[in-house]
Amino acid sequence: MTSFRCPACRTSVYIESLGCPTCGREIAYQPDRAAFFPLDGGTVVIDGKTWYPCGNRHWQCNWLAPADGGSGLCFSCRLTRRRPENDDTLALERLADAGTDKRRLIAQLLELRLPITPFHEQEGGLAFDLLSSHSGENVIIGHANGVITIDLAESLDAHRESLRVRLGEAYRTMLGHFRHEVGHYYQNILCSDEEKWAECRELFGDERASYQDSIARHYRLGAPEDWAKAHISEYATMHPWEDFAETFAHYLHITGTLSTAAAAGVELRESGVGGTREIEPTGVYREPTVDRLLDDWHWASFMFNKVNRSMGARDLYPFDLVEPVTRKLAFVHRLVLAADTRPDV
Repeated sequence: MTSFRCPACRTSVYIESLGCPTCGREIAYQPDRAAFFPLDGGTVVIDGKTWYPCGNRHWQCNWLAPADGGSGLCFSCRLTRRRPENDDTLALERLADAGTDKRRLIAQLLELRLPITPFHEQEGGLAFDLLSSHSGENVIIGHANGVITIDLAESLDAHRESLRVRLGEAYRTMLGHFRHEVGHYYQNILCSDEEKWAECRELFGDERASYQDSIARHYRLGAPEDWAKAHISEYATMHPWEDFAETFAHYLHITGTLSTAAAAGVELRESGVGGTREIEPTGVYREPTVDRLLDDWHWASFMFNKVNRSMGARDLYPFDLVEPVTRKLAFVHRLVLAADTRPDV
């Protein structure tokens, strides 16, 4: 993401920071500006408009909320439709962890200039049900009619890792869940005409095929042996909807990580680059083709994987981008470029 700095001493801070580790100032993030502001008087005035700390700041939300918003909540928190009850403190702790990943997701969607229509403004608008299966509720991660449901128990490392191993997945994170499920949301929004749907079906398959039959087949037989020749993951083989969502999630993985690398001043000097080249500073590649983005990612991910291996960790990006997958990523890239809008937050 953007290189964030303390507004007082200019020390680098994380996007989830509540305070500056160097000067100790309380700070808060304003998503329109994609920047931090000091909370010296408990409020912030930006271009004549007053902002307050989000009402969920005690649950680690560091965003600003508009004084005229009516709820005391920031743009990200207003997208939460359901959450654990106030007396379920253990689930609320997990909510705080998941909220960090949700805000990172929303910040990236804004950075990519993707449209976000909240559920409280329009039927079928974006909403999040953040619930915990550890609280006795049956929670199934998924998307339906704009509502993304997330199981907060997945923020527990042991729970999530056991599922990753049992399902044979190379990668499983809470942020990954958010990025995958929002891919379902955007497929219906960005495929806005028959021409786009026709191309989408040519690449991913016909999404009108029975989803229930596909689920039953996938969990009975698993992915085809040659799945890696045309899909980014085994799960992507289950149904065209899942293939699109997995591909969309990887587009967010790639652009988000490149944006972070660019903000840190990373330059590409591998021989294959043909000299020295800066990574696109914002991670938003505006070229009509996906070629430069994927070329940057080829060299950057190779470096990141080597760094992880030097620490004895798994590869940061353990996936192969074969030619059919790059064509799917190119389609997602064109959809993102065509959207080019940004909500008022």
